[in-house]
Amino acid sequence: AAPGSDTYKGWLFKWTNYLKGYQRRWFVLSNGLLSYYRTQAEMAHTCRGTINLSTAHIDTEDSCNIVLSNGGRTYHLKANSEVERQRWVTALELAKAKAIRMRNNQSDDSGDEEPASQSDKGELHGALKTLSSKLEDLSTCNELIAKHGAALQRSLSELENLKLPAESGEKLKAVNERATLFRITSNAMINACRDFLDLAETHSRKWQRALQYEREQRIRLEETIEQLAKQHNSLERACRGAPGLSSGGAGIANTAKGDVQSAKGEASDEDEETEYFDAMEDAPAFITVTADPKHHRRSGSNLSGASEGHPEDWNLEDSVFDSSNQTSYNESTCKDLLPKKRRRTRIPDKPNYSLNLWSIMKNCIGKELSKIPMPVNFNEPLSMLQRLTEDLEYHELLDKAVKCESSTEQMCFVAAFSVSSYSTTVHRTAKPFNPLLGETYELDRLDEFGFRSLCEQVSHHPPAAAHHVYSKRGWTLWQEITIASKFRGKYLSIMPLGAIHLEFHSSGNHYVWRKVTSTVHNIIVGKLWIDQSGEIEIVNHKSKDKCQLKFTPYSYFSRDVPRKVTGVVTDADGKAHYVMSGTWDEKMECSKIVQSSHGSTSSEGKQKTVYQTLSPKVLWKKYPLPENAENMYFFSDLALTLNEPEERVAPTDSRLRPDQRLMESGRWDEANVEKQRLEEKQRAVRRRREAEAVEALEEGEDYEGYIPLWFERKVDPMTGELICVYKGGYWEAKDKQDWSICPDIF
Repeated sequence: AAPGSDTYKGWLFKWTNYLKGYQRRWFVLSNGLLSYYRTQAEMAHTCRGTINLSTAHIDTEDSCNIVLSNGGRTYHLKANSEVERQRWVTALELAKAKAIRMRNNQSDDSGDEEPASQSDKGELHGALKTLSSKLEDLSTCNELIAKHGAALQRSLSELENLKLPAESGEKLKAVNERATLFRITSNAMINACRDFLDLAETHSRKWQRALQYEREQRIRLEETIEQLAKQHNSLERACRGAPGLSSGGAGIANTAKGDVQSAKGEASDEDEETEYFDAMEDAPAFITVTADPKHHRRSGSNLSGASEGHPEDWNLEDSVFDSSNQTSYNESTCKDLLPKKRRRTRIPDKPNYSLNLWSIMKNCIGKELSKIPMPVNFNEPLSMLQRLTEDLEYHELLDKAVKCESSTEQMCFVAAFSVSSYSTTVHRTAKPFNPLLGETYELDRLDEFGFRSLCEQVSHHPPAAAHHVYSKRGWTLWQEITIASKFRGKYLSIMPLGAIHLEFHSSGNHYVWRKVTSTVHNIIVGKLWIDQSGEIEIVNHKSKDKCQLKFTPYSYFSRDVPRKVTGVVTDADGKAHYVMSGTWDEKMECSKIVQSSHGSTSSEGKQKTVYQTLSPKVLWKKYPLPENAENMYFFSDLALTLNEPEERVAPTDSRLRPDQRLMESGRWDEANVEKQRLEEKQRAVRRRREAEAVEALEEGEDYEGYIPLWFERKVDPMTGELICVYKGGYWEAKDKQDWSICPDIF
């Protein structure tokens, strides 16, 4: 049947539960009701469920998904194609509009319904009584006007009969006409008031029913939200307490979704013998098959476009990969053995302060996050400069990359390093402090780990931070990151803009890549959780090697491992050498490709590549969080030391920021007051600088604006962008303790 007809039927996939996933069902749309059956034959005797469209909400999630919700019942449906989805949506919208019209017509016909509550009834009757009283007063006035008007007309008629001059007679006639018009107008006013009262009495019950319907909808919505909150808490407790489920059958999807799952629809009401149909998902661009190192050689005749590698290149005794597998994790446990300086291992526990986020954020939708005045309740006691420095937590990956002789092998370590910077964000949903203009942060670990790092806030609007790291073990890293963030009601998108540069001193290999988008979900309702999505392209500008990493966004309907990252390392000729796989919150592995071939063609017409690889090697594994981390903002071992007070740092260092220090100590009320003072001080400096710019413009002089302290703006020869690079002088100033050029920002 056409979508506009009274009845519409067809097959759709319906979500049942996390064990069975989507099930193929026969749906029938008729008389404003959507019903579904397991088979077409069941239409004669068994209906599996029905939803009333007159009060239902119709939503579309993506190109093939439809979500129907009516009170506490929700259907998650999926069509075979976008065209079929659109046909169903059209049919559902038309049926819903028709059902609403029928309901309104029935409501208009039934005029004997009483108001739902005595208070509403009394209020309505009081209003009608007042209107009737006013109408009686108007009627009395009308009678008086008519009586006195008639007497006035009689008097005027008598005057007309008298023998008066012609001029006086004309004036009396005009006065008589005006009196007649006044009487007609007053009668019309009374009639209009009477018609208004009749209309109010006619529609009063209809208004009352509409008001009652809105109240019922509000109560139903409140109950639904309460029910969802209870289900969310139950799922969290079950997820924390239940052991991992094995994926024994082909129809059982992976249920290890972390702490971010929520109930979708009602539980399945069908038996275990139901036939299962796989849901449509985005297929991967390539397939990896592990080969036996002893028997991996094949004839190239049966593989189209095959390329072979040699197992002796994957030497388990000499390769840097093997050493990374054994030492990267052990180094974390041996960090504190005979250190140059003992670092702190804990900070004061986070206070348990409650705050209504919606009361603050409801007027901020669509605004730039850096321009929203935020209390420290939503912050963590670190600045954005310190969070940027946290990218160096797994710096030993770059130390190992220095030892690699092959550029493609080195690329694997660089790729693992680029992914490792996200591992600290999985539980870190709090917002770091926005740095003040001119604020700096140093991390001097030259004696302990061989590197020293410097960050500076070089711009306030838009916020931009420049970062430079030098390692005496053979590498230098620099970047300028601008954070663009948008609050969209349900989620917060954080988009880092700017390129990251990494150069190895001995080989001259120069790598450039950019960060992916971070998204914080459940901003208003539910537990906050963060996800990373997008692609990273790492390019070696010397050898032209590339690594394309894909961060798969989390999906309720996907059976992939959550937070999955995959990629391929290719050389300048496009030949694939290694496959990267893992998750951005746990570990990254590297598999050497021994053969590659073109596999089957997907439904979208794209041909997949099949890579035959050797056993994977672990390049990076996340360090375990310290004890009691959940009460210390989920800080890692490195993050706990970032705000530790140190001597001889610059007066603009983030460690000296008073509001951040008060928050770390648990004195949040004082921190909020101090934060407002610092922000107002920064606004006053900006206003003064703007006034100086206007004055210089009026005098025809150039105004340079703010000049960074330790960085200078240059054109990046790799990207062609204008970036801030380290110009030197900071560490020399620290040795001399000469901070005369530092402004007073705190």
